[in-house]
Amino acid sequence: MSNSFNVINNDIQEISELDKSQELKTQIETLLGSSKVVLFMKGNAEMPMCGFSANTVAILKHLAVPFKTFNILNDPEIRQGLKDFSNWPTFPQLYVGGKLIGGNDIVTEMYQSGELQEFLKNS
Repeated sequence: MSNSFNVINNDIQEISELDKSQELKTQIETLLGSSKVVLFMKGNAEMPMCGFSANTVAILKHLAVPFKTFNILNDPEIRQGLKDFSNWPTFPQLYVGGKLIGGNDIVTEMYQSGELQEFLKNS
């Protein structure tokens, strides 16, 4: 398969299983605890469904960061729950160590300044 972006990062997993018997907050906390870096996005790393999600994935792939993704389009309850949980209205949402870093604009700014690389290295 051709890799037109010249980016190879095989350490990406999609989270697809949730225990829906748990409270919504517990479900979100379980998702956040599943990996040091979790990206809640539209689509998945192989097929982002919006340009902002695609850009954030490209940055994480470029940095060769192991991360997990969750497709919020498949679960409206988690999608709305995250907005309330994080007090952040848009997606993607990047979490490191269970804490919200921000959306694509913040991730991009941090990447361009080198702050994201330092943050990931020290987290």
